[in-house]
Formats: sequence, C-alpha cells, structure tokens
Amino acid sequence: MQFGKTIAAGLIGAMAFAGAAAAQDTIKIGVSYPTPTHAWAAGMNWHAEQAEARLEALYPDVDLILINSPDPASQASALEDLVSIHGIDALVVLPFESEPLTDPVLNVKNSGALITVVDRGLSQPGIEDIYVAGNNPELGRKSAEYMMSRLESGDNIVILRGIPTTIDNERFDAFMAEIEGSGINVLDHKHANWNRDDGFDVMQDFLSRFPDIDAVWAQDDDIAIGVVAALEQAGRTGDGMFVVGGAGMKETIRGIMDGNELVPVDVLYPPAMIATAMDVTVAAFKSNGPVAGRYILGATLITQENAASFYFPDSPF
Repeated sequence: MQFGKTIAAGLIGAMAFAGAAAAQDTIKIGVSYPTPTHAWAAGMNWHAEQAEARLEALYPDVDLILINSPDPASQASALEDLVSIHGIDALVVLPFESEPLTDPVLNVKNSGALITVVDRGLSQPGIEDIYVAGNNPELGRKSAEYMMSRLESGDNIVILRGIPTTIDNERFDAFMAEIEGSGINVLDHKHANWNRDDGFDVMQDFLSRFPDIDAVWAQDDDIAIGVVAALEQAGRTGDGMFVVGGAGMKETIRGIMDGNELVPVDVLYPPAMIATAMDVTVAAFKSNGPVAGRYILGATLITQENAASFYFPDSPF
C-alpha cells in the first residue's frame, strides 16, 4: 500500500474525533455506497459486510450502519438519514456520482462527522478527512508492462475500454504512455462499458476487421469474459493469443491458479477497498496515532505464483 502525504488539518481533526469518541458509549459509522448492479460492486458489498462483522466483533462499542442506494438522489437521502436518525460520528462513502453527492457529503461534514471518501472523489476538494482508492494509472502501467514482457515490436493489440470517465482515462493514458516506443501496434480501442455483453460485441467487431491480433487489453474482468467468448466462437484462441483484464474477479483468479493460458494474469483493482476504508475510519477513533490522509492501494499483477492470496471463494466477485 502506498500512503499519500497527510494533511495537518486533517490530522488535528481526526485526533479530535478520537478524543470525542472516548466520551461516547457507541461510535456510529455510516457506510454508504451504490446498490450492487454489476460484479465488482457485488464484491464490494460482500467485503463491506465481512468488514462490518469483523470490526463490530473486535470493537463492541462500534456500530457500523451499511446502506446501499440505487441512484444519486437516494444516496443523498440516505446520508441525511444517517445524520438525522442515526447521529453518526463518521461517514464512509463511495459516491454514486461525484457532482450530485458533493453537497450532501459536505452537509454530513458540517454536522461534525469524520468523512472518508472511497474510490470516486468529490467535485470539491478538501471535504474528506480520509481518501481510499485504487490506483488507476498503475493498473494501466502494470497491464502495459505485462504486455511488453510477452510481445515484440510489430505485434498487434486491441483495447477494450470501460465507461467514458476519469477512471477510464487514467487507465488508458497510463497504458499508452507505457507502451510508447515499444513498437507494439494498437489497432483500435473502443469503450465496452465494463460489461461482458458489450465486451463480446466490441471484440466481434475487432475480429471481423483485424485478421492479426496478438493480444487484448480488456481492462476489466467482466469485459474479458465477453472477449474470451468472442475469441472462442471465432476460433481465434491459438498462436499465443492472450487477454489481460483487471479487478480480481474470483473466476478469473481461479483460472490463473489453474494455469489458464488465454487469461494468464490479472491486475488488481480491489473491491475490498471499502473494507480498507472502514478499517482506517475505525482506526481514526481507536488508534493512538494519526490516520488522516490519502490511502492509494496498489494495482498488483496477479500471476499463478501469487493468485491464491487474492482468491475469495465465498465472494460473489
């Protein structure tokens, strides 16, 4: 894990929260995130529930209140309830969208609660005391490094991107910067929306237009499932072809453990980051040391040698 510089004001705030909590019977921490609608989010929900059980068993005076919301308006309403009904001391929030959740989170901040923001930053800087996120540029760089370890100058790849967002841009730009000068040809890149059906459709289009593809960067494990299906349907899985996805889906990890040659590696974008955020937030009340600041989680290259460490068979993702 890489730690960003801790902001002095945040340190003072976190220490004040810890002191105030000592005088309370129960420390109430709200945990707000989008309703799981795809595999990564389902994994996040599972890790949040596991962290809730673990932390409440470890600290009987900590009450973690988990709420997931289907849209930004519902999440904003849930934040109001966490303050007015539950009287939370801290909030861990993965915003559904940055812009519409900025003012609602600021209102929670103004109530006196400690704020931990996860993954998607707010549109106004400085609201959060703690920030926990995956490393999107590193995910792009690690993927490119692996590609270059397997490919030679003149080899051809295609890229299936996610949803047009800052996250996708950070991944893509870092990947392209890393392979610059390698001689690897990017035949085309298209958005597949972190979706296996779109991954299948986009890959079918690539296969129809490009007879010589040596590797695929799918960026995401859901996309990669669609890519693999299209390759298998077209009979294009031989001659050293390989696919690199990302995130750490358990089926992908299991395949890597078993020596899958078509999808031999994965790059971690941990759905467990919500659990990390919960741990750090509880530590703000329980630790005798400062914890405020930025926690940027590493994008580990998952190989057959280390895959078992990232395999959670009970998780839905």
